Amino acid sequence: MKIVFAGTPAFAVSSLRAAARHHEVVAVYTQPDRPAGRGRGLAPSPVKLDAIARGIPVFQPESLKTPEAQQQLRDLQPDLMVVVAYGLILPKAVLTIPTHGCWNVHASLLPRWRGAAPIQRAIQAGDTETGVCLMQMEAGLDTGPVLLKQHIAIGANDTGGQLHDRLAALGEQVLSDGLGLLRAGIKPIAQPQPEAGVTYAHKLDKAEARLDWSGDAQALARTVRAFNPWPIAEATLAGERVRIHGAIALEDNQGKAPGTLLAASREGIDIACGQGALRLRVLQREGGKAITAADYLNARRDLGVGA
Repeated sequence: MKIVFAGTPAFAVSSLRAAARHHEVVAVYTQPDRPAGRGRGLAPSPVKLDAIARGIPVFQPESLKTPEAQQQLRDLQPDLMVVVAYGLILPKAVLTIPTHGCWNVHASLLPRWRGAAPIQRAIQAGDTETGVCLMQMEAGLDTGPVLLKQHIAIGANDTGGQLHDRLAALGEQVLSDGLGLLRAGIKPIAQPQPEAGVTYAHKLDKAEARLDWSGDAQALARTVRAFNPWPIAEATLAGERVRIHGAIALEDNQGKAPGTLLAASREGIDIACGQGALRLRVLQREGGKAITAADYLNARRDLGVGA
C-alpha cells in the first residue's frame, strides 16, 4: 500500500515507524519548522527528523485548504493517509483523496477526550483508564467511527510524560494491527461513537499551570502529574515562585488557611489547601534544575527542617 503519513510531535514517531515497517510511505506531512530553544531558531519536528532519516519525502504546507496543497496530495495517489497529532485541520476534500480515506491514531477511548490534550486531561480528571483508538476520520473533531481500540490503566503515580510514552507505543501497536488487516484485504469494521460520554480535551495553556492553594489537594496533585513534563505546575512557596515536578495529596490541612506552610522536612514541604494538603517533593527554583524537597530546604533554612 502507498501511505501518506501526517504527524508532528514525538508521539507520532512510533506510528510512523509502524506505517513504514511493511508499507511504502510515499510522503510525510508535518507542520512547518517552528522557533524553539533559547536562540528561537527554526527547529524541525520530531516526525520530520525521523522521515528524513528514513529517506521519505517531507511536505510542510501551512494549510491543506488550498487547491495547490490538495493537488499535491492527489498526485501522490495514496491508498491511505494516516494522521497522528498532525496539528492541522484536514478539509473534507482531503479526506476523500486516499482510496481508503484517512485514519487517525487518537490517545483516548473515544468519545471521551476528543481534542488536543487527551493524555493530560485524563490524568487531571482522575481517570483510571484510557487507551488508543484507530479512527476513520470525518469532518468533525474526532467524531469518526472507531476501527480498533486498546485499553490501558492509568497508574496512581503516572505523569503526563510517562503515560504519553506508553500510549505512543500502544498507538504503534494499534496502527500496525489495522494496517495488517487492510493489507490482508480485511478492512476493520467501523463502529460509530456513542453519543453519550463525549468530553473535550482542550489544548493546554501555561496559565493553567498556576496552582491555587484554595483548591482540593487531590485535584492539585493530579494537575502536577498531568503537567509534567509540560507546562509544569508552579506556585508561590514562602514568597518564592517555584515549579513543582512532584507532589502528593494529604488528607489533613490542620484547619489552616490555604497556602499555609504546615511542615518542612526531608519527606517534603506540606502546604494547606482548601481541602487537604499538598506535599511538595520535587521542586525547581527560578533558573535552576529540579531538586528534591530536602535539597530545596538546604537552600531555604528559613523554612526549617523537621526530623
